[in-house]
Amino acid sequence: MIYIGADHRGFRLKEEICKWLESQHYDFRDLGAKEYDKEDDYPDISIKVAETVATEGAKGIVICGSGAGASVAADKVKGIRAGLCTSEKQAKAARNDDDINVLCLSTDAVSVDDNIKIVSVFLATMFSSEERHIRRINKIKQYEATLS
Repeated sequence: MIYIGADHRGFRLKEEICKWLESQHYDFRDLGAKEYDKEDDYPDISIKVAETVATEGAKGIVICGSGAGASVAADKVKGIRAGLCTSEKQAKAARNDDDINVLCLSTDAVSVDDNIKIVSVFLATMFSSEERHIRRINKIKQYEATLS
């Protein structure tokens, strides 16, 4: 399952990605915004997606103007490894090496077509499970455990 959400700046891109996900027969759920609202805030939506991903053990996609705010907010949720990706190469490395479970996208810096390519790579790339990558992720999890 893929959970997706965006604020007002990412709303139109989210709608395009949802169409693409549907055309590719992915199981996904749109967690909002359900309509354009220039007063909504990316933390509300990013945290909602991230909490759902963490609870369900799924993947997520969050979108805002720069992608940075959505990434910062999602990464505050325990169990989330969110990554802002602006290229296919970056998305492949983020999944392969860092096992990101929430993809963060920028609607301002990256075209719709390129963002869809990034989503495709994110969903197609598996975590490498190399010892060095597992070791690094475990260090993050250990630190995260001290925050509770």
